[in-house]
Amino acid sequence: MNDDLKAALLDRCRRMEIPLVGIASADRWKNPPFQPWMPEEFYPQSIFPEARSVIVIGLPVHLPVLETSPSIYYHELYKTVNTLLDQYTYRLASFLNACGYPSVFVPRDGYGSIEVLQKNPVAFFSHRHAALLAGLGTFGVNNTLITPEYGPRVRFGSVLTAADLPPDPLLGEDLCTRCMLCVRACPAGALDARDYPRGLTDKASCAANSAELARRHISPCGICIKVCPVGEDRRHYGRTTTAGGEDPRRRARAHVQKYGGL
Repeated sequence: MNDDLKAALLDRCRRMEIPLVGIASADRWKNPPFQPWMPEEFYPQSIFPEARSVIVIGLPVHLPVLETSPSIYYHELYKTVNTLLDQYTYRLASFLNACGYPSVFVPRDGYGSIEVLQKNPVAFFSHRHAALLAGLGTFGVNNTLITPEYGPRVRFGSVLTAADLPPDPLLGEDLCTRCMLCVRACPAGALDARDYPRGLTDKASCAANSAELARRHISPCGICIKVCPVGEDRRHYGRTTTAGGEDPRRRARAHVQKYGGL
């Protein structure tokens, strides 16, 4: 395995100010950590036959902005993070190509619009599962990947490469506390703890809620990830308790939500 190339790749990620990076062997998709698992057509080798390793990067969603969701503020942050993920993974793939290893980036969202997602609620590659297999976190009841650093408030992007890179270990600790805050807070009633860790109980309801928010120009929803108590970011921002009463956070949210959407 190419330890020197991995070191150079991690150094490049540091210089690009990418806080979360993990590497998974492409063979890990064949030995999933839980069942049911995805069909083989979603494996890295099915999309890029040369793939031997998958590099996953994560960028945080800033909690104070997320607290205003659904809002134009979170809507713009979401777009910004997605754009950066596509740019960073493209640049990392280009770096590996320049080093002689065929590589491709995978776009952050593998669908054209929320209307498409309502008809076929599956993208052609799952960055969340890639992040799990790259050791960046574990799945929660809300069907997101929970990380120690940011809880579920992270967006992921991936690079498929022919380079045989040393993989990172899977995270052993299950980070989800089963507090059920996400289940109770979901405005679409789409979550059910009994479905853990397989994911959303009702994808259609979640997509319908997202479609309505998109019509109002304040998608995505984000509520299930903003209420999650896990993550060092909560301590960083002093968000260890839920805002209540005349808390300034409630006033800030009320102000932001008045503007920028329908």
